[in-house]
Amino acid sequence: MKQHTSTMPAAAILLAGMLAAFVIGLKWNSPGRVPPPNAQISVSDAATDTATIVDGGHLLPMQAENALLAELVQNGVLDPEKLSQVTELNLLWGFGLSNKNAILENGPMTDPAYGGPQNMASVGGWTVSTGNPMDHYGMHAFLELTPAEQALVEKTSKEVFRPCCRNSAYFPDCNHGMAMLGLLEILSSKGMDEGELLAAAAQANAMWFPGQQESGCGLGSVAPVQTSGCNV
Repeated sequence: MKQHTSTMPAAAILLAGMLAAFVIGLKWNSPGRVPPPNAQISVSDAATDTATIVDGGHLLPMQAENALLAELVQNGVLDPEKLSQVTELNLLWGFGLSNKNAILENGPMTDPAYGGPQNMASVGGWTVSTGNPMDHYGMHAFLELTPAEQALVEKTSKEVFRPCCRNSAYFPDCNHGMAMLGLLEILSSKGMDEGELLAAAAQANAMWFPGQQESGCGLGSVAPVQTSGCNV
């Protein structure tokens, strides 16, 4: 499999992350769909009484994250009795796993050569749902993308790699890949373009894999595309 070399310096990654945060904040209140679609969900809903977000608001506004948490709890994707302290990574992982999307239905996750999604760490490792995680795999229409938005997610997900494995977010076989897919879906729905999605992906990977710069394993190429095949 092709190796992805890193030429993007740490300063450029930091700048990309700052730009992504600014753009997300700027565009979040623009016309569009904020997941979940049910805007009436509030942070005081009973469904979130025993589940709270820990150290959130880095990649998405806290209001959106709290609303998304309520939706995941209400639909059984996340059982507060199994996980009450929810990180931003947990939140995006659960959303990416459960939101209905063609990538989960028709992408490499369902290729029989890989044994099926139930055998992937991103699915089998999600042990905090009500019932079997496969009961939620791509089963909830939390966020329905337009054809153009879906095409953008498919394109960018193939360009974003994780340092924990050689696979792109288009093959979200681990928790970070599934969380990245969820993040790309959400941001695409807000009208962000390819460069903005890739900048946000670089910011997410810098947060999730903070040791990469110290280890000499970089976080992207000229465009902020995650390198692969590095040990964390």
